[in-house]
Amino acid sequence: MSLKKNFLTELKREAASTRKMLDRVPIDKLAWKPHTKSQSLEQLAKHIANLPNTLVLALTTVERDVLNSGIPPLPPITSKEQLLELFDSSIEKAIKTLEKTTDKTMKQTWTLRAGERIIFTMSKEDAVRYSFFNHSFHHRGQLSVYLRLLDVPVPGMYGPTADERL
Repeated sequence: MSLKKNFLTELKREAASTRKMLDRVPIDKLAWKPHTKSQSLEQLAKHIANLPNTLVLALTTVERDVLNSGIPPLPPITSKEQLLELFDSSIEKAIKTLEKTTDKTMKQTWTLRAGERIIFTMSKEDAVRYSFFNHSFHHRGQLSVYLRLLDVPVPGMYGPTADERL
């Protein structure tokens, strides 16, 4: 099976779990933080919803400079529909980009930098795994803790949670 097909299968499966998690975000608690050093619930949820765009960037560019990206900040979230629309739009772009990508493109090099400082240089295949998939799983795990601390039932991702029964 090609890299593209593997990634598409995983992207679609994980997108369903991520969407369930985002659907539980309590809009009336967006300013909440579990700690002063933590992101707010809104910041974390928007970041997760927008993360599929990092897959698009990794596959369609040769590098990204986080200090000079030219990407405008996301607007504030005011509704659950807006949050889910951001996620759905990001996933749709990621799927379309992956469908057009070749395994040859996956082997090309991609660099993430902060100005002159290179954070990493790796194959686009590894950048998709590291900067999108692993990054998404990490933040989705954080979101599950935020939900638990807010006493919001946590949906299962790989099986039932304490809030769900088999």
